[in-house]
Amino acid sequence: MKAEFQDINFKLCVIQELMYNQGVLLPKFDIKEFVKNYKKRKINIQKEGYKIIPEVLDYFQQLEIPADLLKNITKIYQFGKIYSQICPFWSGEDNQFDITNTADALLLPNLKKMTIFYSEDKSILDQLRALNIEAEYL
Repeated sequence: MKAEFQDINFKLCVIQELMYNQGVLLPKFDIKEFVKNYKKRKINIQKEGYKIIPEVLDYFQQLEIPADLLKNITKIYQFGKIYSQICPFWSGEDNQFDITNTADALLLPNLKKMTIFYSEDKSILDQLRALNIEAEYL
């Protein structure tokens, strides 16, 4: 059974934890390998890497996450390699990876703590706390 996420940025946090931190969601995505093997068009990381590369984001949107892996997540720290895969030269100074919907936290039965990117929507922390998740900004 695969998990269905409502918020792509929440899903990216989960992928970061499972793929890059825990190493249980495999294979680990590598943008250089992806670009080398991508056939539909030539992706130039040097020119396109200052914005989200749509094909990479689409890869992660389509990536199936087995629901049984979600029980292994107790904390999420919204920072890591996944963002440099999607937008290699991302400065971190905009809100393109902000979580806007906390409903996906319900997919993670053992989630106790989240440290997330700062959001203009101050209610995000409150929504997580209402789910008994210790929540703070990076």
